[in-house]
Amino acid sequence: MEVFEAIKKRRSVRKFDQNKKITNEQIEKLLEAARWAPSAGNLQSRYFIVVHDQKAKNKLALASYGQIWIAQAPVVIVACADLKKAGLYGKRGRELYAIQDASIACQNIWLEATEMGLGTVWVGAFSEKLVAKILKLEPHLHPIAMMPIGYPVKIPSSTSRRPIKEMSKLIL
Repeated sequence: MEVFEAIKKRRSVRKFDQNKKITNEQIEKLLEAARWAPSAGNLQSRYFIVVHDQKAKNKLALASYGQIWIAQAPVVIVACADLKKAGLYGKRGRELYAIQDASIACQNIWLEATEMGLGTVWVGAFSEKLVAKILKLEPHLHPIAMMPIGYPVKIPSSTSRRPIKEMSKLIL
């Protein structure tokens, strides 16, 4: 699949086939895609927790303000900003660069999942404190996104996009 094809084919998937499991090899490939994402100063200030355990997924769904469908995914990857790694850049590194590093890595995961025929969605609505407690995260790891991943039951149709002229300005 061409990169632009994956970009345009990517969808927010919230319903997963309960009979199809995700293999360790698939998870490794997704994490490899994340590993190759660019990062500020190449500090790679991101960390990922791969959750297979059903009880933990149930707790994460509740920590996500009752988005129970999260627990139905075979795997949930929780992306964290690693504030210790971003410390070289001080406050800006901790408050911005680490979040950007984890975010762009999530996009790589999403595109690779699309290429592999998997579905996922960015979940940002959750209690950071509860997620950190559930996953027993060290204080320097801040969860910024959850990505439930599985085989889609149905691929949603595309949504409209703003015209380029409305979202950009050419400066000469």
